[in-house]
Formats: sequence, structure tokens, C-alpha cells
Amino acid sequence: QVQLVESGGGLVQAGGSLRLSCVASGRTFSNYAMGWFRQAPGKEREFVAAIRWFPTSTYYTDSVKGRFTISRDNAKNTVYLQMNSLKPEDTAVYYCAAGRRYPTMVVAHYDYWGQGTQVTVSS
Repeated sequence: QVQLVESGGGLVQAGGSLRLSCVASGRTFSNYAMGWFRQAPGKEREFVAAIRWFPTSTYYTDSVKGRFTISRDNAKNTVYLQMNSLKPEDTAVYYCAAGRRYPTMVVAHYDYWGQGTQVTVSS
């Protein structure tokens, strides 16, 4: 089992920044690819970004490329999502996930999920 706990969400104005964190506990963190997803009200959960530890590799959905950066610190069992130039359409609950496959945007390919953290971007 892997337990994931997200933090760092909040309310920010358009153009602002937030950094989300996801702390993992349980099985060996470095064995898993880590992903961030988001879900807006009335919409399906969608992929945002993923990262693999070795060899280091990152993968983003087109709508966040150049604005969001995913990173991980294996020593702290933590994955981050730095979000810059935020837009109102980025408003959603953001979820951290862990899985064995990489790269993948498919929700079902991730085995473990956090409880989510709300990000609200005002215009």
C-alpha cells in the first residue's frame, strides 16, 4: 500500500502561482511513477503531469506545458507540482497518484490516490 496526502491548494488570482505537494508513505516511493490529475465540477478527472524517477523523465498534458512543472524528492518521499501563470480554467480539485506505468494519462493505470486539494483561480 501507498498512502498519498496532498497539500498546497488554495485561492489565487489569475496569473498567480501555487505549489502543490504530495507526501507518500508505505511502499518504496522510488519504485512508482507519480502523476497529478485534476477534476473540475461536472467534468471527468483529467491528467495533468507525470514523473518517473530513473531515468528521470516528465510528461505533461498540452494545456499546462510551459506553465506547470512536476518534480520529486525521493529523500522526502514527496512530489511537487509548481503551477505558474494560473488561469480560471485551471480551477479544480487536484489529485496525486502513484502507479507502475509510465508515461500514461489513463486514470485506471494508477493504483493509489490521494484525497485531493482544491485549487481555485479567480479572474
